[in-house]
Amino acid sequence: MSKITILVVEPSKKPYVKQIENTLKSLQHEVDGYIQAVYPWDEPIALICDEESKLKNKPFNRALRDESGKMYDYISGTFIITGLGEEDFASLPPELIAHFSDLFSVPEILVSIGGQLTVLPC
Repeated sequence: MSKITILVVEPSKKPYVKQIENTLKSLQHEVDGYIQAVYPWDEPIALICDEESKLKNKPFNRALRDESGKMYDYISGTFIITGLGEEDFASLPPELIAHFSDLFSVPEILVSIGGQLTVLPC
């Protein structure tokens, strides 16, 4: 079984690098549920989360923002970032580990202010 290097982002924590087996079971273990892969950026990466995290009321983790910095969605529960191979997930390259570690370096909280959802740094 081959291992891949991933970036793990847990609620209220700084991201960290981890090596895991490149299997469905390992991916599910990391996000604690059935995996959902989304591709919100141009880089060849996948953001993998629990597809039912919001339904399960898992804690808010991080906001996803558009190019102007406006939040368009958010991730609940732990998520991971992997690289993309030709047919499956792959190790996240060092330069992308650095980029996404920086992007998600500040834990966030989701609050409702005047009926409007707002994300604040922790």
